[in-house]
Amino acid sequence: MDVIKKHITEAIVHLLFWVLFCFISLFVFSKYYWSENPFLQFAFILISIVYANHFFILPFFVKRKWYFTYAVIFISISFFATQFYCNVFTSCGCTVMKCLSNYLWQTIVPLIFFSFIWLLFKYLGKEEEIRKAREEKTAMELKFLKAQINPHVLFNNLNTIYSYAIEKPDETPDLILKLSENLKHIIYESNSDYIPLEKELNYIDNYIAFQRIRTEGIKRINYTKTIRGFYYKIAPLLLITIIENAFKHSKANSVIRIDLTIKDDFLICTCENEYKNGAVVRNSHIGIDNMKKRLQLLYPNAHELNIIEGATYLVTLKLKLQ
Repeated sequence: MDVIKKHITEAIVHLLFWVLFCFISLFVFSKYYWSENPFLQFAFILISIVYANHFFILPFFVKRKWYFTYAVIFISISFFATQFYCNVFTSCGCTVMKCLSNYLWQTIVPLIFFSFIWLLFKYLGKEEEIRKAREEKTAMELKFLKAQINPHVLFNNLNTIYSYAIEKPDETPDLILKLSENLKHIIYESNSDYIPLEKELNYIDNYIAFQRIRTEGIKRINYTKTIRGFYYKIAPLLLITIIENAFKHSKANSVIRIDLTIKDDFLICTCENEYKNGAVVRNSHIGIDNMKKRLQLLYPNAHELNIIEGATYLVTLKLKLQ
């Protein structure tokens, strides 16, 4: 469809130019009447010259980057076409310089104009190719990053269920149900670049409920939400990286603080936890790096990510919601 629009636009530009050019040549700069005007006879030759340049000569030399050679040919075509028009069609008997002074514009103006049009549409076409290539590259990168996230979440949940199947078999069915809901969200509800915020928050709620069972008596979870309105959209499986790292790398008998707030169309996710042995956990940087790449792809100039590594590991992500 874009290609058709491009060709239609180009055809309209060509038509409008020739209508205006012929009008000026016949009524503004000509002393002849229509029936006697040599321009009408020369116009067919001029059009042939212009489109030979447009479709064959210019593309040939530009492709090979022979710009100087093309400039020489361009000047030569303009010169000889003008002399041909002056001496054959008008038979004015003018000197070479007089011919150039009076009639050169009729040859050089359409040549320059359509050369510019060819270069312009070539540039626009190249920009369109670059844009499509970037979109395809972005889509592939997002699929790759999401493919890295999904097995990671599943692996952690399966480990938890395995442990509970041995230690607390009575609670295993509830964990399996929550895992089923999590997988439904990952497989079916997170295929788009953006999904309703409510679905993502339900997934996070379910994940944290899963972790409450898993870490009962080991860690305390302070989870708060201040959400007004669920009409926003958000990239799926984005916040879970921050939250999952907090559970994975926090110390035993510590507090994990998670807060989700929406204010002025911005979602603010704050997650804080104490380190194991008070050291920076380097493994968590893999997930954070993947999240940063997704943020650059999906929220360019529409996010702020701050990480403070002090007595606690504090991550604050601010997103401009759609």
